[in-house]
Amino acid sequence: QVQLVESGGGSVQAGGSLRLSCAASGYTYSSNCMGWFRQAPGKEREWVATIRSGGNSTYYVDSVKDRFTISQDNAKNTVYLQMNSLKPEDTAMYYCAAANWGSWCMSAVEYNSWGQGTQVTVSS
Repeated sequence: QVQLVESGGGSVQAGGSLRLSCAASGYTYSSNCMGWFRQAPGKEREWVATIRSGGNSTYYVDSVKDRFTISQDNAKNTVYLQMNSLKPEDTAMYYCAAANWGSWCMSAVEYNSWGQGTQVTVSS
């Protein structure tokens, strides 16, 4: 299994920026997708972004496209989520996840390893 640890969350005002980090350890070569999900209290866990092997393709949920950027530093085994122009509706616990073999890698059921989460709070 891949072990994941998120960091970088915090409280910011609307329009501000945060960069989340996800440090991966273990058998990282087994993962073909790395993703970010978020979950607000009382709501379902929502897919946010994915970076996929085979060209490092990236994908985003419509609500964050053009504002968020997922990237990875292979040398450091770290995945990032740069979040700009944050909105109050972005407030949630953000989770990093790894999939051994996903297809689209846009569903939580495809991921087998999860981090502990990092809280992001955006105020008006």
